[in-house]
Amino acid sequence: MPNDVVSKLIEKTYQELNQAEKPQARSRISNTPNGYIFLVVWSNANLLRIFVRKFTENLPKSEYRLKAQFDDNARSVVANIEEGFARPTTMEYLNFLGYSRASLIEGKGDAQRSLQDGFLKSLPGSSLKDLEIDLSDWHEALKRSVISKPAGIKGDYRKLEESRGQNILNKQIPLNSFKFLYKPVDNLKAENLTYEIFIELINKTDWHLRKLVESLEKKLAREQKFHQVEKARIRSKLRLQ
Repeated sequence: MPNDVVSKLIEKTYQELNQAEKPQARSRISNTPNGYIFLVVWSNANLLRIFVRKFTENLPKSEYRLKAQFDDNARSVVANIEEGFARPTTMEYLNFLGYSRASLIEGKGDAQRSLQDGFLKSLPGSSLKDLEIDLSDWHEALKRSVISKPAGIKGDYRKLEESRGQNILNKQIPLNSFKFLYKPVDNLKAENLTYEIFIELINKTDWHLRKLVESLEKKLAREQKFHQVEKARIRSKLRLQ
């Protein structure tokens, strides 16, 4: 084999061996797989799902398609946030947040059509405050309802365990009477829901969702920039040899 061909093969092999490593594919693996519970957008989405369920339970049987679609959209907003959080890469997480936002916007359309068709009442000026719901208090109550925090753990959520149908007194709670231990939600009645309240919650959820996406896009850009810098460093090193 000619010497020049051998030299080119050696150089090619050397370059391949010295290529910059790509960002780790599993860079998002966390010791807290249910860490999404600390996201405001997740708690807001859960509240929206409860609102939707309360509302659709009172729809006429003839509106089964609206009920199924509205329920599915609300559930999808929550489920995609949870599944996206468990995905191993930032890009996958962003994709699932995109699915979540698409379902949220579709749900907004369901609320608008429910208003137009006379199933959802409008009361200008009505808001979450009329239901005595504070989103921060709701978030804390929701976290308490889905996890149990062992005594003595302060700020370390690595040992969080899922609640298994027990209340704070360690007594079994029937599954068909689950309570969030937050009265404004536990005592919520469908007739108190208005179009304005739905839109307020949807818009606030959308804002937090977009902010989360922006922060992850910045993280992704940093990861990609690191990879590009490493590639440039290797190329520079090869030119000097």
